Amino acid sequence: MGFNFMTAAEAASLIKDGEIIGLSGFTPAGSPKAVTAELAKIAEEKHARGEQFQVGIITGASTGDSCDGALSRAKAIRFRAPYTTNTDFRKAVNNGEINYTDIHLSQVAQRLRSGFLGHVGTAIIEACDITEDGRIFLTAGVGITPTIARLADRIIVELNAAHSKNIIGMHDLYEMERPPYRNPIPIVRPSDRIGLPYIQVDPSKIVGIIEVNMLDEARGFHASDPTTDRIGQNVAEFLASDMRRGIIPSTFLPLQSGVGNIANAVLSALGKNPNIPAFEMYTEVIQNSVIQLIKEGRIKFGSTCSLSVTNDCLQEIYDDIDFFRDKLVLRPSEISNCPEVVRRIGVITMNTAIEADIYGNVNSTHICGTKMMNGIGGSGDFTRSAYISIFSCPSTAKGGCVSSIVPMVSHLDHSEHSVNVIITEQGVADLRGKSPMERAKTIIENCAHPDYKQLLWDYLKISTKGQTCHCLSAALGMHQTFINKGDMRLTDWSEF
Repeated sequence: MGFNFMTAAEAASLIKDGEIIGLSGFTPAGSPKAVTAELAKIAEEKHARGEQFQVGIITGASTGDSCDGALSRAKAIRFRAPYTTNTDFRKAVNNGEINYTDIHLSQVAQRLRSGFLGHVGTAIIEACDITEDGRIFLTAGVGITPTIARLADRIIVELNAAHSKNIIGMHDLYEMERPPYRNPIPIVRPSDRIGLPYIQVDPSKIVGIIEVNMLDEARGFHASDPTTDRIGQNVAEFLASDMRRGIIPSTFLPLQSGVGNIANAVLSALGKNPNIPAFEMYTEVIQNSVIQLIKEGRIKFGSTCSLSVTNDCLQEIYDDIDFFRDKLVLRPSEISNCPEVVRRIGVITMNTAIEADIYGNVNSTHICGTKMMNGIGGSGDFTRSAYISIFSCPSTAKGGCVSSIVPMVSHLDHSEHSVNVIITEQGVADLRGKSPMERAKTIIENCAHPDYKQLLWDYLKISTKGQTCHCLSAALGMHQTFINKGDMRLTDWSEF
């Protein structure tokens, strides 16, 4: 059969008001770009005529501005899950304009299969190649693509010439069965392959192919600074110490790392530390720093859901594919983030926090408990099942006006039961095996900024005694002081 080639505008016109669309990719890597931008134009035109037009969007993770940004500005999103990093989207969510559902990324595909999130009408999938018998070869990110391709009524393919066909063979695409009695995930090392290098679909479901040549809307990250460098060194020294004590095997263990400048600084420090052997990664996102460490021989293999790298770095991978082919694999998010696999192979997880409290609870999603930043992403998938779970952050923010160590987190994403280690540029708090009060003393002493240490000690003095000590009227006092006065250092416990 022959496919129907069309423009992005023609493809967008097939999507109806109220429909749920599923998108390929994970971060801007592998996300469609052309059809969603045209969909935003349709929404603007209809709204100008006084007509209703909004869609629901389900993705693997974040996308690029041509999706989340354009559709948010066009007020075209009714519902969105599970994660995003777009500024315009964030503003719309915090203004109550979009119904946003924050979901652990490993759970999205299963929730779709189970019918929790509604029915996907259209799947929009970026591909580097497609065959007439319905084999779709993906690009730099996977996400929930196998699931939306199977569940959707219709499929639109953005055939993107900006992505080299050299990437064919790098994917390992496997979809889990629905419960009950489903099979174990047969991965015992990061390099194991269990699926196919392509997605097989019914060709009759492919209603249109759009030929594009569009680079990924790759995000840049701030360069490292003395604070992030010190955090990276603290993480590396802590892991090297655990290896010397025999807690970590001499061969080391696979690592998971979050996204951003702190993650890059941590990986750089690990790569430079002579006491840490070359290691593997089992993670959801690979950034430029990982590619550099693979080239240097410090990372032996990387299992991921997304090559969330700059376009220059991605082209370097494509151009040197013979070197990278046996060192990288791209998986769906329900496999890359699968707690079963994370627990089995002993992944050490490293994620960032917005704030942590003195007992080891972590907030990774909301500013002052109300303003959503990005979402929980995959941090929960990895943290709960980790061999060692680490959270890091600078000890202060907003020029020192905000302490990242507080009496009680203003929003809870990761409880003290899952968090093993907290690390700031000030030091390391190893919480393993400690009681709540022992944790509090360790975190305040080792991780809090000097400007806030006495304030936190004073909080404990006014707290009601118990297994976990708190003064409930003052527990969020530092947050309230920041809201009222703009500086947590001005907190006066007597006011609460």
